[in-house]
Formats: sequence, C-alpha cells, structure tokens
Amino acid sequence: MNELSGSSLYQLTLTRLRLFWRDRTAIFWVLVFPLLLAIGLGVAFRNAAAEVLPVAATTSGLQQTLNVEKSLSATLLDEAAGARALTGGSIVLLAVQTRAGVVYRYDNTNADARHARLLADEVVQARGGRQNPIGAVDELIHENGSRYVDFVIPGVLGMSLLGSALWWLTSVIVDARQKKLLKLLMSSPMPRWQYLAALPLSGLLILSVHVLVFLGCARWIFEVPFRGSLWQLGLSCILAALSFTALGLLISSRARTIEAANGWINLTALPMWILSGVFFSTSRFPAAFQPVIHALPLTAAVDIFRSNMLLGTDISQLVAPVVTLLAWLTVPYLIALKVFLWR
Repeated sequence: MNELSGSSLYQLTLTRLRLFWRDRTAIFWVLVFPLLLAIGLGVAFRNAAAEVLPVAATTSGLQQTLNVEKSLSATLLDEAAGARALTGGSIVLLAVQTRAGVVYRYDNTNADARHARLLADEVVQARGGRQNPIGAVDELIHENGSRYVDFVIPGVLGMSLLGSALWWLTSVIVDARQKKLLKLLMSSPMPRWQYLAALPLSGLLILSVHVLVFLGCARWIFEVPFRGSLWQLGLSCILAALSFTALGLLISSRARTIEAANGWINLTALPMWILSGVFFSTSRFPAAFQPVIHALPLTAAVDIFRSNMLLGTDISQLVAPVVTLLAWLTVPYLIALKVFLWR
C-alpha cells in the first residue's frame, strides 16, 4: 500500500465519490437536471424564436406590413379580440388602423412591447414613405391582467399544485410501504380501491387550503384579476389537483424507497415545469413540440387557470384542456390500481 492510498483523506474522498455515484437522486440533480434545464430553455429561447415578437393588426393590409419585419409575427384580430389577446399575454402589441394613421396599444412597462412598438412603426413608416409620415398614436395599457405577474401567477399555481400533490402523496405511500403498513392493510377486508381513492381525496382537502391561501395572497399583494367565475376556477383547481394526485399515485405504485420515488418525480415534473407555459408562453417552442406540450396535464391546468382568471372564459369553452385533465385523472388511477405494490 502506497502512502496516498493509505491516507485517510484519500479514502474519505474516494468513499464520498462512491456514495455519490450510488445515489441516483444526487446524480440527477447535479448532472442531469442542469443539462435538461439548459436544453429545454435553449429550445424555448433559441435565437430565432426569441427575436420574434407576437403582435396583432386590425386590418389585413396592416398585418402584411408588420410581417415584413422578420422580428414581428402579426396576426389579424379585431379590436375586441386584440384587447383580449393583450390581456391574456398572447400578444405584446395591437396595431389599430384608423383614418388618421395607426394606433399602437401596448404596455410600456413591458420591454418586449416597447421593442415591438419601435419595430412596427419603423416598417409602417417605411411602407408609407418617409416624406409623408403616417400618423402614429400610442395608447398605453396598464390594467391588471396585462402585466407579467398576472401571466405567471396561474402558471405558478399549477406548478405548485403539481409539486405538492406528487411529493406529498409519494412520501405517504413509500413510507407506509417501508413500514409494512400496506401489507397489514392488504390483509384487512377493506377493498383496495378505497385506499387508493382515499389518498387523492385527502390530498384534495390539503391542496384546497393551499389554493385558497395562494390565490388570496395573489389578489391581496399583486392585485391579480379574477375575471371568470370563482366557482369554475375552484372546480378547475379540484380537477387539476385530482389529476396530479392520480399521477403521483402511479409514480409511487411500485417505488420501494424515497430516493427512487424522488427520481421518478423529478423525471415527471421537470419536463412540465419547462414545457407547460409556467413562466413563458408555450408558443416559444417549435410547432413539432406543440401536440406533446398540450397533452401534458400541467399545460391543460395552466391554460384553464389563465383563461378563467385573465380572460373570464367560461369552462364550457375549454373542452380540450378539461378532457386532457380528465384523461390524466382516469388512466393513471386505473393503471395504479392494477400495478400497485402492496408489500
């Protein structure tokens, strides 16, 4: 044995390295998580997409003019639809054609909106001829609902519901499995489906308190608007919470250790944190990603929350995201019922 291998410092360092490589959770957070985060954000904010700003115009001629500028992506909307799009955060600027010229409606506290306004007027003036400039008027919008905080609060609500449901449920089930409590329950006359149904229901009650506190603080501190029906918002939160707990039930159905369960949770939750429009619009991702993104339960939940809170959309108009959440509630629960490990 040489002097180095006999050193306690060498042996302790080698031991720590071996323990690290045996810990799958540590490997995920130290090596895999930063890589996945970089890839996801790199795709969302790659150079070409980050430079294109979503705007709208009220006439087809003005739309075509704005689309000459490659940094703008203009859609055709009437004034009412454009106002809703501004409030919902799907566009940063609305260009309204008038007899006197063009009216630009935007929030000047938004850097993207200010940039879009400059680009739009530049191409409008270039098309009109510099010698006879076209009249331009700014209508600044500062109402609640058009701010970034209004956009992000529904996303954080969905993300927090997902995280709370997954981590709470898996910790309860894995702890009961490790302590052999599930084995004792299996020997009782209790139908197994009742145990698996009681967990999401109890989780729902806990998450209800979480939702009330979260939304109350959002309203009181940030004055986030609630333009839709409150009972429909509550129903949407219940549906989202049940869907997330069903997913947590499936994740923990065969996990024997907390470390294994945490690994599956991270693998499940991380893509949704990045892809589901929590902090930025899902439109930043390529078109090929969109079917997968809109099939995720967190995307459906966030879409419903934003539509209700910011646009006042009735839940009957949100069939696709509601069906998506129902599917994520039903399918994982039925699979968990079949594969659940009771020992």
